[in-house]
Amino acid sequence: MTDVEDRLAALEQAVDRLTRVRAAQDEAGSPDLWVVDGVRERHPGGAVVFGGTAAVGKGEVVWQWGSDTETLREADWSGAAGVFDALGHPVRLRLLQRVLNGTVTTHDLALDEALGTTGQLHHHLRALVAAGWLQSVGRGTWAVPAPRVVPLLVVLSAGLAR
Repeated sequence: MTDVEDRLAALEQAVDRLTRVRAAQDEAGSPDLWVVDGVRERHPGGAVVFGGTAAVGKGEVVWQWGSDTETLREADWSGAAGVFDALGHPVRLRLLQRVLNGTVTTHDLALDEALGTTGQLHHHLRALVAAGWLQSVGRGTWAVPAPRVVPLLVVLSAGLAR
């Protein structure tokens, strides 16, 4: 055998082993951890990543972020309190959901009785804008900023997962 033939045979054996392992995992009902596998490959010391795509309005938001776990564990977490605090009210979550789903004017939002009085609505809008979850895109018109769409959906996914 030549060097190329030896290398090809070794590669075929490796692929065969990986295929058998993956098939055994599939038969056992093991989850396909393609994201985790990729993170482990790129960050052997551990990392947290999230990303996604979302159709919003007439376009698509594509976003990803990642950090090694050691940096996250050692960071000052207090800076995140205001960001999470703004999401800690059911009316604000409903407000974000309505805006993300296309109800974008103050007038139309005020028609939703679950969002409270006009004064309460403005109070919640200000809190969400201050935390960066909403932005004004015109007089009385609101949007979830594109770089916040996927993080918002990630936080909601984490909160809804049980």
